[in-house]
This record gives sequence, C-alpha cells and structure tokens, in this order.
Amino acid sequence: MSTFDRKDFEHLKKLCRIQCSSEEEEEILGSLQRVLDYMEQLKEVDTEGVPSCNYVLRSMLINRMRPDEVKDILSRDTFLANAPEQVGGMVRVPPVLKPQ
Repeated sequence: MSTFDRKDFEHLKKLCRIQCSSEEEEEILGSLQRVLDYMEQLKEVDTEGVPSCNYVLRSMLINRMRPDEVKDILSRDTFLANAPEQVGGMVRVPPVLKPQ
C-alpha cells in the first residue's frame, strides 16, 4: 500500500510553495492518504478486455460552432442602460488588482 508521510509532504510543500498551518497539514495529509488508499482499491478492479476511454462522452469530440451572423449592434444608450454601473459613458467594472 502506498503511503504519503510527513517527509513527502514537506518535499511537496517546498516544490509547490505551499504555506499552511499544522492543522491544515494534518487535514491535507489525511486527504492525500485517502486518495492513495482509493487508488489502491481501484487497482483491484478487473479491467481485462475493457477498451480504454479517452472521453466520457463521444459528443465532446465534435466542435459545435454556430455560423457567424451579421446583426445590428446595440446603441450606446441601450448598452449602457444594461450596465450595472457606468462612469462618463463607460461601463464601470470592479478592480482586478488591489493597490498595496
């Protein structure tokens, strides 16, 4: 059975630059061990003669694209009427980066 111990976790923390408290470490270690236990359990399943499956749904293999259609554009006033906030004739959006 595969095990994931504290030494492995310390190595993973260093590689991934993970910072967490000791309580979070215990929770993560437990979660990772449960995943490994489940993977061991899956190894017991007989898959002889079962073809490999790259996609769950074959319909995902087809790109469904609609044709482009030329339509009239919205007027500025109609567009801004649908905007939650506007400033000076422009749509106001929440900041992406917070100043430090």
